[in-house]
Amino acid sequence: MAIQLSDNYQAKAERLAVLPSTDLPPITEVNLTREQVETIGRELEELRARIMADVGESDREYLYKIIRTQRGLEIGGRALMYLGWFPPAWLAAVGLLGASKILDNMEIGHNVMHGQYDWMREDTYNSREFEWDTVCPADQWKHSHNYKHHTFTNIIGEDRDVGYGILRMARDQEWKPLYLGNLAFATGLMVLFEWGVMAHDLEVDRIAAGERKWSDIKSLVKGMWRKASKQVLKDYVIFPALTGPLFIPTLLGNASANLIRNLWTFSIIFCGHFPTGAQTFSKEECANETRGEWYIRQMLGSANITGSPLFHIMSGNLSHQIEHHLFPDVPANRYPEMAEEVRDICERHGLPYNTGNLRGQLGSTWRKIAKLSVPNSWTRDDDDLVVNIERASAAQAS
Repeated sequence: MAIQLSDNYQAKAERLAVLPSTDLPPITEVNLTREQVETIGRELEELRARIMADVGESDREYLYKIIRTQRGLEIGGRALMYLGWFPPAWLAAVGLLGASKILDNMEIGHNVMHGQYDWMREDTYNSREFEWDTVCPADQWKHSHNYKHHTFTNIIGEDRDVGYGILRMARDQEWKPLYLGNLAFATGLMVLFEWGVMAHDLEVDRIAAGERKWSDIKSLVKGMWRKASKQVLKDYVIFPALTGPLFIPTLLGNASANLIRNLWTFSIIFCGHFPTGAQTFSKEECANETRGEWYIRQMLGSANITGSPLFHIMSGNLSHQIEHHLFPDVPANRYPEMAEEVRDICERHGLPYNTGNLRGQLGSTWRKIAKLSVPNSWTRDDDDLVVNIERASAAQAS
């Protein structure tokens, strides 16, 4: 993979040239002038300003509608657990609870904690106060996600979402024999995703390497213990106990609902970041990055998933991952209308707009996980793209 956002294009091209020729697919090249880059940035900022100027009562009602739906699903699921010995009722309860947890995490929690509804000035649904139905403390998630991931999106060595500290998700990550377990590690992370998200800020790989000490993580562990213990008590003790003799079916039902949520959120998030065509970057490429280049990095490092309106709601509108990375604090229900203009901007400037259905994006993501488990020389790179940003004055001179 080759992505160029600054003036070291030739150096990167020379580095790639030392790889075996059989390992290099045809390179897709996009040439942009500095003027074009900043024009793209201005167009995107104008789009954001126009949408935010229109945000208001309809967005408030949208959030309230989702909250009412989420609560209704949870109440229905909890009630059906009292019929837990009857398989159809138990399955329905698990389905309702799973959908409730998905909405709470993705369309409500994720988006509220991004500050998308801070303009409402309400105590409950603002980024400072909200706590979600998962084991990860909200404040730790906001640091690892809102700050680290959204600032340093797909920059290897800075964005820990690239591999979550255990996976190899880019060819520019040095291969180690440990990565032969890529598929197994990814499967484990998918099944236990809420726990993986909780442990994210610990930087377990750095602890194993001796780069972090107990004193560095002591406060984090305390916060995790407080949140996770309350969550485990609620899901696996209190609610099962409330159903009396149905304790075991309720316990299994709650665990199954959490599993459904984990599988779904992992799939949506990985499809938005790692399918074929989603780019990663080096620290050197992003040094002295302009605002326009930051916008381009967000577009090139993200991917969308096509689907119905219900699909977009159940994904927290992270099916519009490109728009989310461009505008993380804009109410997510606005992403579908923004997507049309973002795609038009990409097409006018010759930039790729990575989108596809869930089956295709998920399949390419798992193929990438499998391919990156082995050394680069064993496979070819399907993501090769060069965005060559030239100085406008040089382009005009030519």
